[in-house]
Amino acid sequence: MDLDLEEDADEAERDAPALEDGRCVSDLNRDVPVAGAGEFAPLQLGPLQVWPPVVLAPMAGVTNLAFRSMCREYGAGLYVSEMITARGFLMGNRLTTLLASSSPDEKPRSVQVYGTDPKDLGEMVAALVEEGVDHLDINFGCPVPKVTKNGGGSAIPVKPRLVERLVRAMVSNAGDVPVTVKMRKGIDEDLITFEDAARAAESAGASAVGLHARTAAELYSGNADWAAIARLKSILTVPVLGNGDIWECWDALRMMRETGCDAVIIGRGCLGRPWLFGELVSVFNGEQPANPPNFGQIADILLDHARRLSDLFGPEMGIRQVRKWTTWYTKGFRNSAAVRGLLTRVNTFEELDALLQQIDRDEPFPRQALRMGRGKGTKRQKVRLPEGYLDQRDDDTPPKGPHTLEEIRAWERALNGG
Repeated sequence: MDLDLEEDADEAERDAPALEDGRCVSDLNRDVPVAGAGEFAPLQLGPLQVWPPVVLAPMAGVTNLAFRSMCREYGAGLYVSEMITARGFLMGNRLTTLLASSSPDEKPRSVQVYGTDPKDLGEMVAALVEEGVDHLDINFGCPVPKVTKNGGGSAIPVKPRLVERLVRAMVSNAGDVPVTVKMRKGIDEDLITFEDAARAAESAGASAVGLHARTAAELYSGNADWAAIARLKSILTVPVLGNGDIWECWDALRMMRETGCDAVIIGRGCLGRPWLFGELVSVFNGEQPANPPNFGQIADILLDHARRLSDLFGPEMGIRQVRKWTTWYTKGFRNSAAVRGLLTRVNTFEELDALLQQIDRDEPFPRQALRMGRGKGTKRQKVRLPEGYLDQRDDDTPPKGPHTLEEIRAWERALNGG
């Protein structure tokens, strides 16, 4: 999943008062109850047990070690790395290696891999298992044109035998480490692929299948089709992980109740809101969550995030990384558009700190911001596939992926919006 900066100008400058009981919850979810005792089970992935049944979605340019460490401190669950290219990892590409990095206290450690060559996938998995990774996921859902036009990402589930071949290459080298798959519903509404592709992944030994309930053509527009998640749950025996439109902790409970899925995957809803994972822990444990932090507390969280990005990438690259986060952290607060324009152009940590001194630190979190779009907006796309790709859907020949270091760098730039 790739994300770009989304300008919201003054769209968020509308007040939505807290509920009568003081809770910060949308009208959609005001009557949703917390989990009952024993209502939900931990997610079981091979020997790995995850409670609450919550997974941080792998997101390019987002779920690096800095953000994963923040989410982990707020809550619990499984926190997946951003997508790591198998060929770049095996070639020792500096950025690929950095994005795949972990820390000794990151347990369980989860890595999402991308590759279209079974040999590369097998070698990468074997290396990661030797490093002590606890969970592996493979990306069959990336809708980026540069990826799909070469037969990768969302294009792979078009060919179930190819899905089976790639998953089997991972599983055969993973030992006891569980391998899962993440995919979309299909290319578009005329080419739905998830059922056959998920069955193929299961037959190859996948421990679970995650479904982003949108097509590649939809990108992140419209409403996620939770009925597709329920359908997938009805045809598989391995756990099903639902993804799409989890903006509040209450949405996770509703998705699991409505679809019967075994866990939820949290994507754009946590951008600029790492505390969402603490709220998820509360509701799954049968407790009312605390209200979100106020603007001053969020400013402190943003500064902490900036420090972690600088520690990971170095000061110059770290501050460039934090610019997009300033939009997400400040989204919805009154009169924040003006300071946000300056925040997205900061060049030093000191500039960032000085600008954040201008905000109203006591302003409570705006209820209307709970369900505001974050990351990609409402656009759709025509999915680009290789010429003749649909002529032989039973073919398991791997597509050409990035191979040279320059190809890998270009591919990773495309995923990160340049």
